[in-house]
Amino acid sequence: MKVHMVIKIQRWLMQTKVWRFVGFASAAVGLLCYALSSSFNYLFGNWNLLKIILYTVFSFIICIMILYENIWKQSRSLRFKAHTAFLVLTITSVYSFYFDKVVNGKPDAYSLISCAAFAIMSLSFSRQSQCGFEVDLLYFFLGCLTVLLMKIKLELFIIGAGLSYSLLIFRSSFSSVEEIGLSEFQDENSVIIDVDSPHLANADIASTIEQLKNYLNLLQQKNLNLVDMLLKHVNEYDDSEIMLPSLNFMIDELPSDLINYLHETAKFMVSAGFEEEFSNVYINCRRKCLEECLINRLFGLQQINIMNENQRVKYVDNVIKKWITASEISLKILFPFEQRLCDHVFSGFASSATRCFTEVFHGATFQLLNFADAVADGSPSIWCLFKMLAIFETLHHLISKFNLGPDSSVKEAAVRVQNRLGEAIRDLFLKLNYLTFRVPAAKKVARSDGRHHPMAVQIISYVASACRSRHTLEQVLQEYPKVNNGVVLKDSFIEQMEWIMDMLEKKLNGKSKEYRDLALRNLFMMNNRRHIEDLLKRWDLETVFGNDWFQKNQAKFQQDLDLYIKKSWIMVSEFLKLDNNDYAALNDDVAEDILKEKLKLFNKQFEEMYRVQSNWFVYDKKLKEEIIISVGNTLLPVYGIFIGRFRDCLGIHANQYIRYGMFEIQDRLNNLFLMKNKLDHDLDGVDSIYCDVEGDSEDPHKRYIVGGWDKFVGERKIAIGDRLLFTIENVPNNIFVQFIDDEEIDFDSD
Repeated sequence: MKVHMVIKIQRWLMQTKVWRFVGFASAAVGLLCYALSSSFNYLFGNWNLLKIILYTVFSFIICIMILYENIWKQSRSLRFKAHTAFLVLTITSVYSFYFDKVVNGKPDAYSLISCAAFAIMSLSFSRQSQCGFEVDLLYFFLGCLTVLLMKIKLELFIIGAGLSYSLLIFRSSFSSVEEIGLSEFQDENSVIIDVDSPHLANADIASTIEQLKNYLNLLQQKNLNLVDMLLKHVNEYDDSEIMLPSLNFMIDELPSDLINYLHETAKFMVSAGFEEEFSNVYINCRRKCLEECLINRLFGLQQINIMNENQRVKYVDNVIKKWITASEISLKILFPFEQRLCDHVFSGFASSATRCFTEVFHGATFQLLNFADAVADGSPSIWCLFKMLAIFETLHHLISKFNLGPDSSVKEAAVRVQNRLGEAIRDLFLKLNYLTFRVPAAKKVARSDGRHHPMAVQIISYVASACRSRHTLEQVLQEYPKVNNGVVLKDSFIEQMEWIMDMLEKKLNGKSKEYRDLALRNLFMMNNRRHIEDLLKRWDLETVFGNDWFQKNQAKFQQDLDLYIKKSWIMVSEFLKLDNNDYAALNDDVAEDILKEKLKLFNKQFEEMYRVQSNWFVYDKKLKEEIIISVGNTLLPVYGIFIGRFRDCLGIHANQYIRYGMFEIQDRLNNLFLMKNKLDHDLDGVDSIYCDVEGDSEDPHKRYIVGGWDKFVGERKIAIGDRLLFTIENVPNNIFVQFIDDEEIDFDSD
């Protein structure tokens, strides 16, 4: 917003009408105060009717000259400028002579105000006109003001010098175009052409064209400076929606003197029969200007050494982002500005304006379209799909802007590129279910501890990216349907997403078969189901898949939990069960030995199960609690009944054989899966936290992590080179951070 305000202020200060108003107001104030000042009385005596009439007429003439200064400011007659400068010099010299001779006392406030007002009037005059005397007049009144201040008190010289310095520096910031153009581009061999002359000597044509090139180069430099301002403004919004100034931004920022000169030159050369020469020079210069704006400023492409696939992806991502910015700025501002500039320069010559704009517009536009067309030919990959979507959405948004040309060829070309992108996106999306599972993470073997597979987070991230572009993908599927043997096939976005989720489950089931321990297979599936469900909720995909999917996933989770209990802890509890023969033996002498043997086998199996499962991984604390509660509900009642009968049978000697009480069994169960704390440091897994985020009161675009980050860094022992994935959650209050492995990101997999 600050940059946008600076642009508005600069544009406001560049407007001629502002300076015209400032000059008129300061002249009125200066003339009124001078009439009331002691200086006037010293020089001209007391007021009478004749003096009032003459002074009023003189003041009226001065004010009219300032208000209608644009009528005579464009005169390029050296004789007029010389006579005007001589007249001003004579008047100021005579006034200075009599002023120094007659006025000896201290000046009053009216004298000071009138000098200051006349100085501002001269500043306004110099901003609008190039007659040659404006700056000298400014120097004269600033000098008078400084002298008057010194007459009051010598130390007031500092105030006068400071005011003079400020006004002169301010004026240098807004010097006129002719002054800049002549100082930069003209030398003693330049020829000044009187555009009102009905004929041109052949010798003058070369000079006119050369001077025209100089002014067009000056115009190009002005354009490039404005483009730099636009880019600085756009970068303030980072990745958010591009906020551009209005179309009038470019035209209003250019001094009208420069545009008027180009128009007068065009009018003169066309009427003299040199339309072709003028048009060719104009087209070449403006084409180079647009190429400079597009290639070097907006695109800003640089030659870099790409060492690996990751760098290539980042480079292409940056190029596509710049292409989107360049397209937005070009089609919304640069090209409309170019059309309006042609209309101004060739005002009254519609055919010339049309021809020049068409050639300039076509060349720059096809540069943008050629890049988009090349992307449509990209290799089939998931990464390429989302890059195509970004360009397709930009083209779809800007397609109406391609109507600037006099014919429809440019828009037709844009539509063809958009159609090619749409068909390429359709084909890639329909292959998404196959491409998704060709990522490197899908080839990884399951971890020995049963943790969730890294393939899951990558697949769900692709699903989330597709869902964020759901509207565009559904539009593509509808507008570019697949045709097979003349039959239009209807493809559904939701069906494609559900197919990917079903395939992910099958792939994970296949990975679970890598475990020999049946209970670990089920724990592996529970970790993955809970992980996938958590990812879908974090990335707001609940509305895409609906409650039915989550209910089915919960039912399958419960089945896995039951099988996990059955394949592990129920087998342990089997050693505590007594069959009919055991019940009959309770009254025999062998009952003691049977119970002791069962308890011994239970303790051995329990300790082994505890040792093994302490090295297993669970996804989060909630899942751990659910598993422990289920295990406790299965094991503790059976163990309690057995221990009761054991005590009944052995009496006071039972404690010699009982290794674990009920509370000790529960304590052991609570300490299952302790390897999670140690495995947090293993970057091959996916460990995650939530961090709180706060905004910057001075800059609304900045965000800071304020809660949870220090603990995360300390506990996880993050080092230089570790890779983290940051995902915005609950914008803008939370951010989700997780470790990732290099191989878990597929940048471009065929």
